[in-house]
Amino acid sequence: MAVLLDVLNLEVHYGGIAAVRGISFAVESGEMVCVIGANGAGKTTTLKALARMLPSAGEMHYRGERLDKLPSHALISRGLALVPEGRGVFARLTVAENLAMGAYHRPRHESGEIAADLDRVHELLPRLKERRGQLAGTLSGGEQQMLAIGRALMGRPQLLLLDEPSMGLAPLMVRKVFEVVRAVAAQGVTILLVEQNARLALEVCGRGYVMESGQITLADTAAALAADPRVRAAYLGE
Repeated sequence: MAVLLDVLNLEVHYGGIAAVRGISFAVESGEMVCVIGANGAGKTTTLKALARMLPSAGEMHYRGERLDKLPSHALISRGLALVPEGRGVFARLTVAENLAMGAYHRPRHESGEIAADLDRVHELLPRLKERRGQLAGTLSGGEQQMLAIGRALMGRPQLLLLDEPSMGLAPLMVRKVFEVVRAVAAQGVTILLVEQNARLALEVCGRGYVMESGQITLADTAAALAADPRVRAAYLGE
């Protein structure tokens, strides 16, 4: 597999505080990779830096191009999408309008392809079709998470950044969300997942990184991390 994302010595500061401290990692095309760690470890900050929502130092290469030289709005047309922590749906727009926003950058001559993509999103997430005329702000938390994922898919991403998709959801809905994530990966989308539910993240991903205090302290296959006594004690409650 080819390297899709290559991050070298990434640093992010909030004022004088170093939130991410010179981390390096890579994601290959077709992989599902997770980043686990406690609150404040720098996981979300890392994804925001990748999405060009925060200034950073170091190098980020995506499909051989320097991400850190691009503005955030240029990323979606290159096949990189972020589903942010807290979902970030447009509360006063309908479900259908939110999904349409996911394809805003695509030219009009792709209208047939956009319609086909919408059909695929509805097939993957049938609740969104049922709720298409409903305001996004009136959906449940789980439905909003599904909508945020569906909106990102409307941009035809090759790399999907998922930030804490289980946050605030009931266990049954968490399982449903992760079933969707698996289905998205099965369609060939590469996924970089930030998740506090370490057990579930390591179940669905092939590889993982552990972040502590802005640094990557462990990197291995998901199975090896799940069996590591340090991970089991710190993140799996054992």
